Amino acid sequence: MHNENKYWTQRYKSNNTGWDIGYPSTPIKDYVDQLTDSNISILIPGAGNAYEAEYLWKKGFKNIYVMDISEVPLDKFKERNPDFPKTQLLLEDFFEHTGQYDLILEQTFFCSFVPTDQNRNTYTKKMDSILKPEGKLVGVWFNIPLTDDMEKRPFGGNREIYLKHLSPFFKTITFESCYNSIPPRKGNELFGIFQKI
Repeated sequence: MHNENKYWTQRYKSNNTGWDIGYPSTPIKDYVDQLTDSNISILIPGAGNAYEAEYLWKKGFKNIYVMDISEVPLDKFKERNPDFPKTQLLLEDFFEHTGQYDLILEQTFFCSFVPTDQNRNTYTKKMDSILKPEGKLVGVWFNIPLTDDMEKRPFGGNREIYLKHLSPFFKTITFESCYNSIPPRKGNELFGIFQKI
């Protein structure tokens, strides 16, 4: 965990956060707007500045857990949302987490890990283990070619690569190119809804 904490903390401190658009990602915001049960338990791992969590909180969802491996974005989130419960801000290694959730929102978190089969299989197994029966994994994955640059995170992938890892654990409800990406990301994002088998 220490090396990952150090890596991401340095990225945040140097403002090397090209993925951060400063507001909730449109595909996830549009999905959230369709949710009707504000009591469901929601985890956002690798949440960064967690604009999606802020949006949910302001819409009346109270059972939201915001996780990151770096304290920097969590501290910024606390500053913006002083009434958000501190016990629901998790400075943790995702792979050591033991909670249980109805919904996990994925904002290119999968794409933040060095893209080995082992890392990606570990991710899907962990997602499966912390979702409640019939729980859903919903969000955005980058649809961009993988490169050999192991420092240029987040990494990419494509629908076929992602499904190879996700299919053993999840039923695919939808997994298609985003029709509502922000203009700079048009054509470079996939939106998926997966249900625990």
